[in-house]
Order: sequence, then C-alpha cells, then structure tokens
Amino acid sequence: MTWTVDEQLELSATQAVAAIRAGRLKAADYVATLLARAQALENLNALTTLDVEGALAAAQRIDTLGANERAHLPLAGLPVVVKDNINTRGLQTSAGTPALEGFIPARHAPSVQRLVDAGAIVLGKANMHELAFGITSTNLAPHAGPVRNPWDPERIPGGSSGGTAAAIAARIVPAGLGTDTGGSTRIPAALCGIVGLRPSVGDGGTQRRYHDPHAVVPISHTRDTVGPMARSVADVALIDGVITGHGPLARAAVTNLRVGLPAPFWAGLEAATERVARAALAKLEAAGVTLVPVEMSEVFALNDRVSMAIALHEPIEDLQAWLAANHTGARTVADVAARIASPDVRAAYDAILADTRGGDYQTAMTVWRPRLQQLYAQTFAASGLDALLFPTTCLAAVRIDGVNGSSSVSIDGGAPVNELEAYLRNTDPASNAGIPGLALPAGLTDGRTPGWTAGRTAGRTAGPTDGLTTGRLPVGLELDGPTGSDRRLLAIGLAFEEILGTLPAPDI
Repeated sequence: MTWTVDEQLELSATQAVAAIRAGRLKAADYVATLLARAQALENLNALTTLDVEGALAAAQRIDTLGANERAHLPLAGLPVVVKDNINTRGLQTSAGTPALEGFIPARHAPSVQRLVDAGAIVLGKANMHELAFGITSTNLAPHAGPVRNPWDPERIPGGSSGGTAAAIAARIVPAGLGTDTGGSTRIPAALCGIVGLRPSVGDGGTQRRYHDPHAVVPISHTRDTVGPMARSVADVALIDGVITGHGPLARAAVTNLRVGLPAPFWAGLEAATERVARAALAKLEAAGVTLVPVEMSEVFALNDRVSMAIALHEPIEDLQAWLAANHTGARTVADVAARIASPDVRAAYDAILADTRGGDYQTAMTVWRPRLQQLYAQTFAASGLDALLFPTTCLAAVRIDGVNGSSSVSIDGGAPVNELEAYLRNTDPASNAGIPGLALPAGLTDGRTPGWTAGRTAGRTAGPTDGLTTGRLPVGLELDGPTGSDRRLLAIGLAFEEILGTLPAPDI
C-alpha cells in the first residue's frame, strides 16, 4: 500500500501502530515523513532536539523485524516526542534552562524506557517553559526560545508542556510525553486542541501511577508527574496502558454516567470559551450523560492555602536531589537559578531561594491539603459522581509576551489578572489533591476571542483589533476523577470523544 504524505500525517497513534505492525506501512517511511514535517515547521519552535539519525535507525530496526515480532510490540514504530525535562538516553535534557544545556543522561526515565521497550521511537525533545515554572512556554533562553501555537503562531500553546502539545497538534508526531505540576499537560492540551492526561499522584507512594524518581527535572515531589499527550483519548489510553501495564480499554456507557459540574470552575469564564463549553454540555446531556450541579464553594480558598506554599518550598530539596543524582555540572539550585533566562521564572526562583512560604509549608501539608482531598472525596461520594467536568482553562490562548515570558491578561475587558493564576485556576486544585485529570477538546471558538488588554503589556503592539483574533481557537474540557480512577476516567473520555469529536488539523 502506498501512503500519501497527508494520509501519514493524519494517522493517529493507534492507527499508525496498527499499520506498521501489519506491514502496511514502513516505520522508516513514516519517520522520514514526520522528520520532514518537523523541519518544515521549525518556526513553531516546538522541539529543542530533532534526532534524525537515531530515529531513522530505530525505524529501520523495526522494519527488519518479522511480522510476529512486530505484532508483540504494542507501540511498534510509533514516533513520539519527549518533553525536555524528562531524561532521555543520548539526547539533551536541559529543562529549557541555560545551566543544564548540554546535559545528556545515561539512561531513559522509566516512563520513556517503557515506551521504547514497546517499540516507540523518540523523534526528539520538546521545548517547554523554562524549568517548567510557567504556563505559556514562552521560553526566553537563547537555546530554546518561545513555542508557538499551531492554531495561531502569535499565541501561546500553553505550558509548561507547550512543545509537546504544539508538535502533536501540528502533526509533527501523533503522541508524546509531557509533565504536569499544576496543569502542564492539561493547559497546553486545551489551548492546542489535543488530549492530555495528568495521572494520579495521591499520597506519592503506592497511589502514584507513574514512577520516575530523579529522572525528571523537578518542581515538587508532591505534585509532579509525567503525563501522556496525543490527538485522541484512545491514543492517550494506549500510551498510559503501556507505561502502567494495562490492557485494552472499552469506552464507558454514557447512560450510566453521573458527572458533576462544580460551580466555582464554571464562573468567571471568557464568554467565547463558555459558549463552546456549554454547547459541549448540551451534546453530552442529549446523549444521555447525567449532569449534576455541585457547589464545592471552598475549593479555591483551600487550594490557595496549599498551592504556592508547596511550589515555592519543595523545589530546593527536590532539584538539589535531581542534580546530585544526575551529575549535570551544575552543583546547586543557586547555580541553576543564576543562569535563568526568562524574567518570570527568575522572579519565581528568587522567591524559592528566599523560601518566603517555608513557614506555611507544614501547615499546607498537614492541614490544608488533607482538607482539600477530603472535599474532593466527599463531593464524589455524596453525589455518586463518576467524574467532575469543567472548562480546562478560563480563556483561550492569548498572545505571546516575548519580553517577560508571561504577564497579565484581561478576560472580556475586565481588570488585568496574573496570567499564571488565570490559566491555573481550574487545573491546579486537582494537582494539589493528587487526583487524575483528563483534558480533551470541546470545540473551537467562534472567531472573535478576547485576548490581551490593548496597550497594557510591554512587548505587544496594540492595533485596531488588539485583544481579538479573527481565527478560531481550541477550547478544552477537563474530567477529574477520584485518586486511582485513571482508567475509568479514560473510559469516560472515550465516550465523550465519540460525542464531541476530535479537532481537525490547524491551518498552518
């Protein structure tokens, strides 16, 4: 069978693996097509490293296997990208920061190794927000630079796993790995129109779904996790199954589903985002999903008592342990912080090094985090819910701030608010509670989406339509479930995806 370039680019991960395993598509031909795509779309700056020789050699090895050998590889010939803060043998792992540039790990992170053992091919490393400490992926380090959203290259792809999301949406690869601390797989999935999973972390021990100790440049052991990203829920489920050892997954029956709509997460949304999200709700309800309003009035107040106390206290110990285990050349957190290139990340690390929230940390961990977890557990139990559902972000993608990395945003002309806080608002509570979250596309805006407030932010040029885009931008919905319910959440996502559909390729 002869495949056109367009046919190859539109293959999902599941479809590509099936074609390669059956011998209908040569892995080397597929990888060559995607490498050419990556080189043609270098302007998106989605990748920091493209492993041309290594990827082609790996594909040729897959092609030399017998049919029976290929059939036993669940990811035979599947090209993936890996976020640049996840250790990869033989490929630079810099976390997008100058102090770690040139560090090449001796071993893959366990999650990466499981993919490679299953036949996946690492096409390259994905760009990201510097040190994963941000949600724009506007990296101002000289060797990295800002990632651009394939739906509008003047806009952010979300972060910190923005390179992975942009590469997947742009059809450079069908799937990849990101990481998630406060929303870093789910936010870019929403803004780029793909699917992203934050696996359960729970108590950090037996409840942690993915185990990658000292193999990911860290922020917080309480919150960090690797997470798969792809263009469909089926593809994310495939990758999650390989990493965790689970088998095939059937979609949930929608007529048996009770899904909670937490009121605080549906308040204060950009009008264009809310229109798309509400339209998706109508489709789900018409298909038989039972939608249950729930209050959760304390959720944001509890989260505020937990979030920054952890995020500004744990990086010192955790990053120091990673440096000691990986022998990068940088010896201390201060060595890394001294060379940070992005102003927004530098300001965060100034606060980290000063440990301005250290006094709040123990209270956050012993009092407020357990209360937040209890609120979620009680909400699921009291209403008999399978999951919670809400817009992943309060607004669609805004314009890139090439001066500061991130700044402030205005939602529908309102008072400017901190960009980080605006995008994290709906994703961060699940991170602090340790529960799983799945972001999937809800649809596209109607073409007039408010963005940055005209003239208010340095680095942007105001024009007659500043703050509005005439293009359509993706909107995401997030499903959160109880700790350990990851496969159930993915089964629900499969059902929702059948109702809502996936998004077409952006017009690049």
